[in-house]
Amino acid sequence: MKIIDRYVLKSHIGPFLFAFITIVFVLILQFFATFADRFVGKGIEFSDILQLIVLQSAWMVGLAAPMAVLIAVVMAFGSLSTTSEMTVLRSSGISLFRVMIPVLCAGLFLSVIVERFNNVVLPEANFYSKSLMFDIAKAKPAFGLTENAFSTLVDGYSIYVRHSDDRSKEIRGIVIYDTTKPDYSAMVTAEKGTIAFTSDYQYLVMTLLNGEIHEISQPDHKAYRNMSFKKHRFIFESTGFGFSRSSENRMRSGDSELSAKELLVIVDEFRKRISASESRIRLPIENMEHRIAESRSAGRSSLVTQHDFSKKLTAGIDASGYIERQLSQLDMELKSIESNRNMFNKYMAAYHKKYSLSLACFIFVLVGAPLGVFARRGGFGVGAAMSLIFFVLYWVLMISGEKIAERGLLDPLLSMWLANIVMACIGIGLVISLTGAVFNTSR
Repeated sequence: MKIIDRYVLKSHIGPFLFAFITIVFVLILQFFATFADRFVGKGIEFSDILQLIVLQSAWMVGLAAPMAVLIAVVMAFGSLSTTSEMTVLRSSGISLFRVMIPVLCAGLFLSVIVERFNNVVLPEANFYSKSLMFDIAKAKPAFGLTENAFSTLVDGYSIYVRHSDDRSKEIRGIVIYDTTKPDYSAMVTAEKGTIAFTSDYQYLVMTLLNGEIHEISQPDHKAYRNMSFKKHRFIFESTGFGFSRSSENRMRSGDSELSAKELLVIVDEFRKRISASESRIRLPIENMEHRIAESRSAGRSSLVTQHDFSKKLTAGIDASGYIERQLSQLDMELKSIESNRNMFNKYMAAYHKKYSLSLACFIFVLVGAPLGVFARRGGFGVGAAMSLIFFVLYWVLMISGEKIAERGLLDPLLSMWLANIVMACIGIGLVISLTGAVFNTSR
C-alpha cells in the first residue's frame, strides 16, 4: 500500500467513527423517547430496559454504517479539496478515481462485515428483543396498551385506554372495537377494569366494570342492540398475539428475525405451493375441455327422440353443475396462488434487502467522494446536508422498491437493487463530470 493510500484511509477513520457513534446515539435517544412513557415508572427493572436498548441498537448499527460511510467520505474528500491536497494530487497526474481506490476497497470490506452482521447478529438480536418485549408484557399485560391511543394488542380488536396502572393492573376509560364477527360489529365501553394473564399464560383476561355493549349488524346495518353491564369479562387466547412462556422456545416470526438462508427456505416453500396450485388448476381445465368435447359430439345426431332430449337435458344440467364446481375450485386455487405469491415476493424482497443494504457502504463511496469535492467550500454543514439528502433519496428508493416488490409490480431482485443501481449511476456520473480522465491511473 502506498503512502497516499494510507493517508487517504486515515483521513476517513475519524469522521466515520464520529458519524457512526453520533447516528447510533441519536437513534437510541429517539427509541427511548418514543417508549420512555411505557418504561419509566412502570416497575420494569433497569437491567431489562438496558438489555432491550442494547438489543434494539442492532438494527441501528445496520442502518448507521452506510450513512456514516457517506458522511465520512464527503467530509474527508471535502477536507482534501479545502486544503488543496486534491489539487496537488490531480496536478501530479493522479486522478480522482485513483484516490478513491483505497476507500472503495475499504467500503467493499465494510460491506462484507455489514452483510455478516445483518445475517448473523441482527436476526438473533431482533428475536431476543421481541422475546424480551413479550416477557415484559406477560409480567405487565397493560404494557402493550398505549394511553390515549388505539392499540392492536389482540388481533381483531382495537383497544383504547385513557389511563393504565401497571402496578395495580387497572385500566380506565376503556373503548373496545370488536371486528372478529362477520355478521355484526361491536363497540364496548367501560369506566374501568383490570387486565391480567391466567396462571398458565394461555389466556388474557380483561374484566370490565360499569359499561355498555353496542352491536350493529353487518353489512346492512339494519339491526342494533344495546346492553348495559356492571361487570363483563373478555377472554382472549394469548397465542393469538405471540406471548409464550419461554423466549427460547418461541417460534421465529417475521423476516426481521430470519437470516438469508432461512428466508430462502421459506421462499422455496412458497414456490412449491405456487407450483402445486398451478398443477391443480390445469387438471380441472383439462376435464372441462373433455366434457365440452363429449357434449359437442353427442349433439351432432340429427334425429332426436323425446327420450334422447330428456337424457341430454339431464346431462346438460349435470355438466353445468360440474362446471360450476370446477370454476369454484379454480377460483380458490387462483386466490391461493395470489396469496402465496405475495408472501413469496415479501420474503424474496427481504432476502435481497439484506445484501443490497450491505453493499450501500461501497456504493456511497462512489457518491460521497465527488460530493466532497463539490462541497469543499461549504464545510461540515454543507457536507452533512448533502449526505442527508442523498441518504434520504436512497432510503426512499429502497422502501419504494420493497413496496413494489411486495405488490408484485416488479421482480424483487430488480426492485430491491434499484436504489443501489440509481446511486451507483449518480456516483459514476459525478466522478466523470469532475474529471475526463477517470481511468488515468499513472500513479
